[in-house]
Amino acid sequence: MSRPATSDPAQDRTGGTVAAATIPQRLAALLRVVRVLLGHGRRLVETVPARAANVEFAALAAVCGTYVQPTILARLQRGILRAMALQRYLLSRAAKGIEIGFVYQRERKPARPPVEPPEGDPASGEAASEAPGGRAEPGPEPGDDERAPGRPAFDPDDLRIPTPEELDAEVRRRPLGRTILAICMDLAVIPSFCTGAFWNQISDTLMNYGGSFTTLFKIRQYRETSFQKERDKKPATWDFDWRFPPPETVRQVLGYMIGELPILDPFDPLLATAPP
Repeated sequence: MSRPATSDPAQDRTGGTVAAATIPQRLAALLRVVRVLLGHGRRLVETVPARAANVEFAALAAVCGTYVQPTILARLQRGILRAMALQRYLLSRAAKGIEIGFVYQRERKPARPPVEPPEGDPASGEAASEAPGGRAEPGPEPGDDERAPGRPAFDPDDLRIPTPEELDAEVRRRPLGRTILAICMDLAVIPSFCTGAFWNQISDTLMNYGGSFTTLFKIRQYRETSFQKERDKKPATWDFDWRFPPPETVRQVLGYMIGELPILDPFDPLLATAPP
């Protein structure tokens, strides 16, 4: 159960002490989103093997694009590691009392050869968060800087898990909404799996910090198509309407709706004291 914002300072993951009352408002809100996503990811890793034989599992498998458990678990692991990297970055800013800035979208220009942005470049995630006036333009799309040659800008089939060092650098470089988008894609976070309040928080995060709804729904469509092709090859697959699962079905698959209080990440003492 969350403690009030006036409680004692909490110990962050890096060993420093941060008073909850000093956490900037926007940063605290994003930390709460990350906390929920981490709790969901960790819980899902534990429950997938046990629920995979249930007919309702198709609702989750469709979001992941496959029934293949190793593929699903690999994406979940990557999503958890990316969320942990984002949390480390946000906690380090919280320790300094540095607020995060908004990022606005712009018309994309014709593709150019990728160039690694220098430290402090306005296209980087770190610069976008610290830009004067609190607004900056977003950098490249998720996956642009790490995909293999020939892969599209978004590639749902790419299961590579970056190293912690790569993830930390990625979080600093990209607008924060792009990182949240990548986490959602790996942790199977879609509107029908979330409480209304939590999906609103995800939507606000994507809109305010450089995320792309177009990319999110494009990957969703790609995975649904791949999933249907997989089912077509299995005549014995259960007849189940997996496209628009009602809340009761989501709870049968996940055990909860993403955003419900019992599914908060229990391993983060700082966020227990974050202001509402």
